[in-house]
Amino acid sequence: MIFKTILFAPLIGAIIAGFGWRLIGDKGAQWVTTGLLFLSCLLSWVVFLQGAHQDDALHVLDWIRSGSLDTAWSIRVDRLTTIMLIVITTVSALVHLYSMGYMAHDENFGDTESYRPRFFAYLSFFTFAMLMLVTADNLAQMFFGWEGVGLASYLLIGFYFRKPSANAAAMKAFIVNRVGDFGFALGIFALFYLTDSIRLDDVFAAAPELAETQLTFLWTDWNAANLIAFLLFVGAMGKSAQLFLHTWLPDAMEGPTPVSALIHAATMVTAGVFLVCRMSPIMEYAPEAMNFVVFLGASTAFFAATVGLVQNDIKRVIAYSTCSQLGYMFVAAGVGVYSVAMFHLLTHAFFKAMLFLGAGSVIHGMHHEQDMRNYGGLRQKMPYTFWAMLIGTLAITGVGIPLTGWIGFAGFASKDAVIESAYAGTDGGYAFWMLVIAALFTSFYSWRLMFLTFWGKPRGDKHTHEHAHESPTVMLVPLGVLALGAVFAGAIWYGSFFGKTNEVVKFFGGTYGEPTQELVEAVAERSPKASELHYVMESDPGEAAIYIAPENTILHEAHYVPTWVKLSPFIAMLLGLATAYWFYILNPSIPGRLAANQRPLYLFLLNKWYFDEVYDFIFVRPAKQLGRFLWRRGDGNVIDGTINGVAMGIIPFFTRLAGRAQSGYIFTYAFAMVIGIAVLITWMTISGGAE
Repeated sequence: MIFKTILFAPLIGAIIAGFGWRLIGDKGAQWVTTGLLFLSCLLSWVVFLQGAHQDDALHVLDWIRSGSLDTAWSIRVDRLTTIMLIVITTVSALVHLYSMGYMAHDENFGDTESYRPRFFAYLSFFTFAMLMLVTADNLAQMFFGWEGVGLASYLLIGFYFRKPSANAAAMKAFIVNRVGDFGFALGIFALFYLTDSIRLDDVFAAAPELAETQLTFLWTDWNAANLIAFLLFVGAMGKSAQLFLHTWLPDAMEGPTPVSALIHAATMVTAGVFLVCRMSPIMEYAPEAMNFVVFLGASTAFFAATVGLVQNDIKRVIAYSTCSQLGYMFVAAGVGVYSVAMFHLLTHAFFKAMLFLGAGSVIHGMHHEQDMRNYGGLRQKMPYTFWAMLIGTLAITGVGIPLTGWIGFAGFASKDAVIESAYAGTDGGYAFWMLVIAALFTSFYSWRLMFLTFWGKPRGDKHTHEHAHESPTVMLVPLGVLALGAVFAGAIWYGSFFGKTNEVVKFFGGTYGEPTQELVEAVAERSPKASELHYVMESDPGEAAIYIAPENTILHEAHYVPTWVKLSPFIAMLLGLATAYWFYILNPSIPGRLAANQRPLYLFLLNKWYFDEVYDFIFVRPAKQLGRFLWRRGDGNVIDGTINGVAMGIIPFFTRLAGRAQSGYIFTYAFAMVIGIAVLITWMTISGGAE
């Protein structure tokens, strides 16, 4: 019952707020949705802290049954589910509470009261769809939640429907995600074709067999496990805004700031990471596909970090930061350390949601000004927001005591774990160096945001600065709660996610055992303490929430990387901080001169590597030209000109003829009947039918 309450409480709130707000009023709709989300959040934490596990999925209702296809709606309960439950419900509950203050007087809707219940209904529906996704016990249910999240994000991004830019951003997010969703759907079809089931347990049990199967696709034979893993990752690319399918994410900032915190901090964009970790039994048998995941994740982390260096909209800086951090998570998952990917997902949820909500507090206090070049000197005006943003910045940049692993802010523990895993999994290759460089850039643009916003002299409109103010308490309380997570989450759960292999496996509900002598000898060359190695039993890939194959020793090896590797993210953080301090505090004229001297590079980064322009040239313009051609030539010339022209001549002729036949005189009808009988007899006689 507790799991059903967690799942359906947001849906009930959405229905009440969406359809019954006239009965309970504007405030009633806000309190009902927020209260039900806090109930769901409380129960999620109870389940997580108790370490609840369920051997069998909790049946909710039957849906489609056709032959071997069974899409019964069930709730899958394991450690991976409970982690996502606390992430989703915690952030969503705090966003609901925060929105009560942020949306109190929205200038986009004037005195209209209906927009607030509608907004809260959308938030709750989004949360329900996300919970559907992470509690899915079969791929059809997961896809249902996947598409529900896409629909809700469309509604929320385009919430300011009177703004053309918001409508365009919502459409862009919806269309780009459909590209990824098509790959996800193909992966589901392939799994059903090969395993005759879409239940996760059945699919996981068939993973070793898939690794030995060849599948013909696009006139070529592929290894089934690699092909399926790749198709599933294409779906993850869309939802998690990875390189090439990332273009919707920055434009999605057109939605209200609470939407940015909910969608882009801890929920929708992490769905792709969750998918890869959930499908770990398949991924472990798809080394080529996982190499691609590592490469693309590292490339995304670097790309987004470079773009974030020069953005001026405070929300866009944080949005590209999200894109970059998602790349970190995919690298960890790609090298097979799924627990570390989930660790960074958890810590990232706290500090990134706090940064988005903190940015919303700044925007609210500055009368919806979002350009950081018009900020400055806001520490005294917004002290609580300043401290919250400072804690979030310390967390995302990875401030902590080096070589301890966990003594520091949340991002210090999880990001360092990702970088160490990347080094162990790629032997210090491309992914490792991209992540270290991205860490340097992350530190720079994060401190750039802080210095431009809270330090220096006030810039921009004088009236706006004079009337800048701290946000109401209902907006500050969520910042305080998230600050606790940004400070302590890394230290508390470091061992559970990145401790010894056997401890991590036990935390995720799996079994472990001593390795074979051959495996110990193979690992001993790279790891000085191979005798401590433990691994998940190979006999049951679906037994644990995440599956680590016996050959996957990266989690173990990551603890024994060289000291300079462990120090590299800390050094990168210091370099980024020092550079930002030099540029924006000691000598603020440097950024302008540098942008002028390196104009092509500056414009390249400012225009986001021109991805939008390239896509516009390759896809958008040809699509518009095709549509214009079909409109003018097809509809105009063929249909209106030819078909309608012929119809305008023939149809009226027969209409007039038929009209004359309907004279109203009985002898006319009798004559027509005689003629008809004569024609019929003649035809039968000639054709021989009368014999």
